[in-house]
Amino acid sequence: MGLNPIKKAIIAVPVRLNSKRLKQKALADIGGKPMILRVLEQCLKAFNANNIVLCSDSENLTLLAKQIGVKSLLTNSECSSGSERIASVLDKIISIAWDEEIKRKEVKKITDYYRQTLVINVQGDQPFLDPGVIDKMKDFCFSKNEIPEVVTPIYKLKKEFIHDPAVVKTLINRDHKVIYFSRAAIPYIRDEKEDSWYKYFDYWGHVGIYGYRADILSNWTNFPISNLEKLENLEQLRLIDAGIEFSTFNVKGDFLSIDTQSQLDIARKHVSDQ
Repeated sequence: MGLNPIKKAIIAVPVRLNSKRLKQKALADIGGKPMILRVLEQCLKAFNANNIVLCSDSENLTLLAKQIGVKSLLTNSECSSGSERIASVLDKIISIAWDEEIKRKEVKKITDYYRQTLVINVQGDQPFLDPGVIDKMKDFCFSKNEIPEVVTPIYKLKKEFIHDPAVVKTLINRDHKVIYFSRAAIPYIRDEKEDSWYKYFDYWGHVGIYGYRADILSNWTNFPISNLEKLENLEQLRLIDAGIEFSTFNVKGDFLSIDTQSQLDIARKHVSDQ
């Protein structure tokens, strides 16, 4: 039987409870709700619960997901990144995405459907993620004859964030493909003061979600660990170093990821001001 021409999309939210920089940030209270619950609720505004799965090393987080009808998969606490966490349970994720076809016995071998499955990695530290960005990613990927290898949304950074190492910058070429991700501001603008660089170049941040074609994720452990990845502590540099192509599309807005106490304080203030 030939491959089914339809494509599937599923959201996977990888979470490590004992995060290094901000302990147990997934459970951090933001306006009376743990952060991970806010993230999952934003996902539910884009996809139905059958197409969202939490990938976590914590049964406590699993119970929170269950409260709102979201499926969970327990993963090894030793996973070094969100992408590795998702990759470790990829076949189960694909099975969830293709559940109806499997029940009708239209799917013979899960791996045959990797190239037709878009796995949207929504990081578990974005409590205010715009669900419209998730929809736009799906539309962008499904408008192509084949799902791109990896896709991430990018947005123009305000000048006050250009030199903030907690905000990841994305350097793109003229075809809107990613050249590099960095915590530093790239390019360096010679002979100009740093606080004026925004006048000479558009600096782009990336929203903390990735759209992976599943066959790319399936090879995660086969990609060599990158020295760049270790130095910048950015998992996506493993793929850049391995020659994997990142496509981008532009979105507008401010996109807060919670990685530090100060960012958590901003999130809490944002809720209290509403």
